[in-house]
Amino acid sequence: MGRILLAIAAVIVGFIVLGWVIGLFGTLLKWALIIGLVAVVAGVVMRLARSSRSENA
Repeated sequence: MGRILLAIAAVIVGFIVLGWVIGLFGTLLKWALIIGLVAVVAGVVMRLARSSRSENA
């Protein structure tokens, strides 16, 4: 009986740890996408600013 309860507890702890790891991975992926989007937008704005400045000169 003790081994069965220990196995059940191990499975529950495993699911908790797995959920934490998946949540951490999802958070890191979200922040990577946000930072990448900001970098792309900044690059486009810089390119448009550079091209409009060279046309006006």
